[in-house]
Amino acid sequence: MFTTRPTLQGTFGMASSTHWLASQTAMAVLEDGGNAYDAAVAAGFVLHVVEPHLNGPAGEVPAVVAPAGGPVRVLCGQGVAPRGASVEHYTSLGLGLVPGTGPLAAAVPGAFDAWMTLLRDHGTLSLERVLGYAIGYAERGHPAVERVGETVETVRELFETEWATSAALYLPGGRPPAPGALLKNPALAATWQRLLSESAAAGPGREQRIEAARRVWREGFIADALLAASARPTMDTSGERHTGTLTGDDLAGWEATYEDPVTYDWNGWTVCKAGPWSQGPALLQQLALLPDDMTPESLTPDGTTSDGAATGSAFMDAAFVHRLIEGTKLAMADREAWYGDAGGPGGVPVEALLSAEYNRARRALIGESASRELRPGSPQGREPRLPAHAAAVASGQAPVDGPRNPRSAGAGEPTVARNGATSGDTCHIDVVDRWGNMISATPSGGWLHSNPVVPELGFPLGTRLQMTWLEPGLPNSLTPGRRPRTTLTPSLALRDGQPVLAFGTPGGDQQDQWQLHFFLSVALRPYVRGGLDLQGAIDAPNWHTDSFPGSFYPRAMRPGSVTVESRTSREVTDGLRQRGHDVEVGPAWSEGRLCAVARDPETGVLSAAANPRGMQGYAMGR
Repeated sequence: MFTTRPTLQGTFGMASSTHWLASQTAMAVLEDGGNAYDAAVAAGFVLHVVEPHLNGPAGEVPAVVAPAGGPVRVLCGQGVAPRGASVEHYTSLGLGLVPGTGPLAAAVPGAFDAWMTLLRDHGTLSLERVLGYAIGYAERGHPAVERVGETVETVRELFETEWATSAALYLPGGRPPAPGALLKNPALAATWQRLLSESAAAGPGREQRIEAARRVWREGFIADALLAASARPTMDTSGERHTGTLTGDDLAGWEATYEDPVTYDWNGWTVCKAGPWSQGPALLQQLALLPDDMTPESLTPDGTTSDGAATGSAFMDAAFVHRLIEGTKLAMADREAWYGDAGGPGGVPVEALLSAEYNRARRALIGESASRELRPGSPQGREPRLPAHAAAVASGQAPVDGPRNPRSAGAGEPTVARNGATSGDTCHIDVVDRWGNMISATPSGGWLHSNPVVPELGFPLGTRLQMTWLEPGLPNSLTPGRRPRTTLTPSLALRDGQPVLAFGTPGGDQQDQWQLHFFLSVALRPYVRGGLDLQGAIDAPNWHTDSFPGSFYPRAMRPGSVTVESRTSREVTDGLRQRGHDVEVGPAWSEGRLCAVARDPETGVLSAAANPRGMQGYAMGR
């Protein structure tokens, strides 16, 4: 089968990320004697530099970690709502939704502490060696990718009239960075240099210095600058200037934590995801909604498009794609009604939502025609409750359209309006090393268009609170000390109890849709060169639906919509339209930005692949 690149194979180490410089950084760390976790941390900090429109140090990062011979764990780098971030406070300001930008939307920053926790507990190299790569790119510059300048251009007016510190960094000479132009961030380089200098005073021990760096972030000069930024009145998507709620106690009192993954066994695989504070269980429920008798033999033969390009999937026929889309709608409706860290009465019924009995009943709702309804279920007999805004959007009593489709910006990039409103996007990195350590991580938030750049630091606050509801009593209500439900959803899969596959993608609400198709393509295809066909699964034409309320401001939806790549066969698009789907055909390479690494436990052979969409994701390895 034709693919854009080969699936890489070797025995030393593999890394895949959404930017080639991050992937090469990870490989450099492996070559320098570091393990997968050293490599992921170094690459993560490089992503903060080279993809500032997609993530930053004051954002967040969930990760699924599988140490060689140890249990799979989820590292939660999603910060909580500050103590002053109550529904009452926001509604008293006349708000019906949390703004999509500005300090009111900022949760306690989580990414930095998560990376430090991972390095302390699972890494082997010093903080100085790991941070050195990011410092170098920030200080000496890196060639800007096209999307950086395009994103800046969309918020040029906001930067020039309101966010002067952002304009100083991202509009040098009054123009956005041109593709390939050297982009520097000397303030960020100076921040990390000062962090290293102050942490070195803690003593010679590796862990001592990492712990000292965490204290500097939470209680030192970085904390001081973040708090000052939160207290500064800032124009946001509401069209007004607001101050944030972040306090010193919020910063000092939060740290990244570990927890058990939510898992689902399917067709010999065990898929591991973060809990219902993420959207991760939605992928598991999409698997649970598949037919009980599904096997490779039950699927249609592999096909090709009219131009001879392989479909990349043995099940890209209209009937099966229809089932996947309708299952996605049901899983995402349950996400809206049940997922969140605030819990609500009785908590989140994850076990019931993934149970065979529940999903047999849900599967029966999938008919021959596309549904335009938002249909959450009743696990354990409990009545679902949708947020009033989501219910109004779903019933047509509120605007249903909005900046949901990422095609206009390309490959899942953020769609940005005048005041910085964005559908959101992110980065991803997967690493596996020769010892069998594996990680899947999805850093995000703290985008350059989230908040004004903190001039002393070189990066802005994040906006993850925009994903909460200003309505009490919901699982995802804005609640002090609770995590906003996030779309960030890294994945790791086992066979016979052994970690085999780490994967993930940017894309906001599309992440677990694109990952579903990728995983099925991997799990149900023949092996290639003795290994999983990662590149073929990534290259396969993909799709997504917006038939549920979006997770980002302004929380829009498009009932019945399906967006497919133009490489999808005419038979599939016609078949979907005949079944009542509103099919929008996007560019040939517009759906998904997947990364993946794999390891065969029997042979030790490692594999990696990366998405060609967006022209910047790369896999490295040997």
